[in-house]
Amino acid sequence: MTIAATAALLLIAALHAYILVLEMLLWTAPRTRAVFGTTAEFAASTRAMAANQGLYNGFLAAGLVWGAFAPDPVGFQASVFFLACVVVAGLFGAATASRRIVFVQTVPAAVALVLVLAAH
Repeated sequence: MTIAATAALLLIAALHAYILVLEMLLWTAPRTRAVFGTTAEFAASTRAMAANQGLYNGFLAAGLVWGAFAPDPVGFQASVFFLACVVVAGLFGAATASRRIVFVQTVPAAVALVLVLAAH
């Protein structure tokens, strides 16, 4: 895999690790509530749900890191699979939660996916 493809893959992994931290550890913090546009009451009542979502984001991050460092063909296959998962999750999130997700999650993952495919 090229340096650009690996770097893009690891940036998407870092984004999802950051989302894990926000959703699992900092969900009720004022800055996190500002990022997600939630109230203190909503954050308190959805803390367990957000932690669950954060865990799934952590699995995405782990899969992307695995793809970046595993030898081919497994590394390539894992990279494509987990980037495709991020793209689909981003599209669903944009359709159901916030259109902003397309720019934060879907487009960067799609660019990384194109780089990974082009490098193979």
